[in-house]
Amino acid sequence: MQTITTTEALAAYCEAARAHPYITVDTEFLRERTYYSQLCLVQLAMPGTDDDNAVLVDPIEGGDALSLAPLFDLFRDPSVVKVFHAARQDLEIFAVAAGVIPAPLFDTQVAAMVCGFGDQAGYETLVKKIARASVDKSSRFTDWSRRPLSEAQKAYAIADVTHLRQIYEFLAARLDKTGRSAWVQEELSTLANPDTYRTDPAEAWRRLKTRNTAPRFLAILRELARFRESYAQARDVPRSRVYKDDALLELAATKPQSMQDLGRARLLLREARKGEIADGIIAAVKAGLDCPQDDLPRVAENANGKAQANPAIADMLRVLLKARSDQSGVAGRLIASAADLDHLAAGGHDVPALSGWRREVFGEDALRLCRGEIGLVVRGEEVTAVPL
Repeated sequence: MQTITTTEALAAYCEAARAHPYITVDTEFLRERTYYSQLCLVQLAMPGTDDDNAVLVDPIEGGDALSLAPLFDLFRDPSVVKVFHAARQDLEIFAVAAGVIPAPLFDTQVAAMVCGFGDQAGYETLVKKIARASVDKSSRFTDWSRRPLSEAQKAYAIADVTHLRQIYEFLAARLDKTGRSAWVQEELSTLANPDTYRTDPAEAWRRLKTRNTAPRFLAILRELARFRESYAQARDVPRSRVYKDDALLELAATKPQSMQDLGRARLLLREARKGEIADGIIAAVKAGLDCPQDDLPRVAENANGKAQANPAIADMLRVLLKARSDQSGVAGRLIASAADLDHLAAGGHDVPALSGWRREVFGEDALRLCRGEIGLVVRGEEVTAVPL
């Protein structure tokens, strides 16, 4: 098992990879102690059954002797498909570190969902069903930043790209046979978009869950989330090290405007009650309280102004989705999310389920169902749509 620790060795491997139609890629990283993922290992494999074609690229052991520039050049090569499984976190590492997103890209998890392997098929499942092999997952949660790596860690890491070759070839062939390759590429457009990996502090509040939709409360929430995100990014620390979500919601509700007020917070960490974080909290609350009326955030209603979905229609849409998922062999959650169904049931139309291949598989009939133009009947073990 070859471990690459120098730029020269990596360049030679990447040059050899250019002679092949694809290369499989995976990473090991840590994120528990940082805002951005810390890259610990990159695994690569060229086509074939020989494990000599698979390598570990070790940026920690390589240190200053290893630059990943040759790998990034390979990622930009349009003649070589870069194959990942559940690629989003891997791609984020490369997008943040070097501003590069591998292209052309193939994600076997997305492809498996299109090819009938169910919702969010795991790598281990695909290895069993397609490669007829097993993966030892005992090293999955080890500390990948510590050196030297054990033989068990290396074997686990390399298996994530060696079996991936057979999985990719199987799924790519099935997609080509069924004419669904374009469906997968449509899904991968989000992963290939650099904006997917940028977190705008001004928009960080939208990921928080709260039942309080009062505009002034949301303004304070927005400013507290903005400060936390900016602080965490600048110092490369996890958001929770600044203050946790429940503390942020408490602060937005209690609106502390002085250090004395801040001292009464129940959920705030001790380190956040003083210094830069405390000053930032008070400034954020003030910014939220002073926000002009026209700039207050508001929770948008759907296109028809209805806040609530019709529960009967929502239930029927779920039945229709299950039927279309079974008939097409495409995972239901890939066709439409629960939020999509509720939005449709509330009269909305601005959902992914109504565009591209999803509209053909599900969206058109979903609209007809909502308009009362079709009904659902059970025939044997199948649910079918009939015109009304």
